[in-house]
Amino acid sequence: MTILVTGATGTIGRNVVEQLVKRGASVRALVRDPAKADFPNGVDVVKGDLLDVDSLRSAFSGVSTLFLLNAVVPDEFTQALIALNTAREAGVDRLVYLSVIHSDLYVNVPHFAGKYGVERMIERMGFSATILRPAYFISNDVTVKDVVLGYGVYPMPIGAKGLAMVDVRDIGEIAAIELIHRKNATRPLQLERINLVGPDTLTGTDVAAIWSDVLQRPVAYGGDDTAAFEQNLRNFMPGWMAYDMRLMSERFLSDGMVPEAGDVARLTAMLGRPLRSYREFAAGIAASL
Repeated sequence: MTILVTGATGTIGRNVVEQLVKRGASVRALVRDPAKADFPNGVDVVKGDLLDVDSLRSAFSGVSTLFLLNAVVPDEFTQALIALNTAREAGVDRLVYLSVIHSDLYVNVPHFAGKYGVERMIERMGFSATILRPAYFISNDVTVKDVVLGYGVYPMPIGAKGLAMVDVRDIGEIAAIELIHRKNATRPLQLERINLVGPDTLTGTDVAAIWSDVLQRPVAYGGDDTAAFEQNLRNFMPGWMAYDMRLMSERFLSDGMVPEAGDVARLTAMLGRPLRSYREFAAGIAASL
């Protein structure tokens, strides 16, 4: 039986597909634009959309297990519920859902609250599911590297509580491990939640210090001005999304994204290797200069 991956052309979805193929799984990728579907040989590419019920019904034929990833869009919650209902209608009862860490804590942040609603529906609908809850993606900071390099400032308002930043490649690998675990189980397994974190919990000052070290020149933390952050984001994303991200950054300041005891050890054991670190990311950029 096949594993269906949604969001397959995105950064995480592509990693999930590649990791599943490495492990010999039968993979089907749901994509809006097959022209962008540059996947390994053997991946079954199907055109579809999470709001297109007919395309979902077709995509679920012969599928046993679902990887559900929803983009941050205004109708994210609706997309997820349609996918869950059509999956259940097709007899698909095993899934891995990409949520977000502290979805139950950041209750005023739209894309967090929406994901928590999806988590609750997965639980109520009785799926055999792993809910993955990643922290802040290290790769988000590719968008600010020019500011770091050109102005000596780390501009993301992440505060002093600390974020357990995670590498998207580690997310993809854990997702693939869990998908195969669910798929191969001889009986449906109980629902489980896994926090996806990096090896270090970093403050804004910590991140600036890492950049200072790898670049061998001073980099300062830009501070906690979330209003300015929102205005900067408006230059390249819709206003509603920029405001959503501002609300998230305000929760960074008040609550952080701190892992639970045992999270790092659990993920390290699952991967059989250390988690990738922010320092590795920054050093890679410095080495490319």
